[in-house]
Amino acid sequence: MKQLLKLKVNGDDHEVYVDPRRSLAEVLRNDLGLTGTKESCLSGYCGACTVLIDGKAVKSCLIFACQAQGKDILTIEGLAKDGQLHPLQQAFIDHFAIQCGFCTSGMILSAKALLDENPDPSEEEVRNGLIGNICRCTGYRKIVEAVLAAATDKTQAYH
Repeated sequence: MKQLLKLKVNGDDHEVYVDPRRSLAEVLRNDLGLTGTKESCLSGYCGACTVLIDGKAVKSCLIFACQAQGKDILTIEGLAKDGQLHPLQQAFIDHFAIQCGFCTSGMILSAKALLDENPDPSEEEVRNGLIGNICRCTGYRKIVEAVLAAATDKTQAYH
């Protein structure tokens, strides 16, 4: 039996009728059309489905959509503002931290959660903050460089 679900995603309110057993990742992609959230392992291992819920990085394949009701959800689509990429998105481009792109949204959102909590992390703290996000294309070096660059970029407001 479907139930009405009220979600706040990227600052917008949405109402959808869903089976209460569906994951947040599935609802974001299939019902709201936010395909930046990737479904891959469906077991929380790869991090491709990472979104921010109330500012915390969460593997959206591991929670039911109904568990996110009443919370503030941020997906990769919600980072850019007024046509301007978020500094993390720009840093990933500038530092060639994107290859196939499948992991990118989860990496960026995990990095955002880290930088929101620790705006001046060390390289080790960045590496630890990205644990749980797998990239099959890179050695993570460019990704870590991009996160550190976004953290130290004093010319733009990070948030």
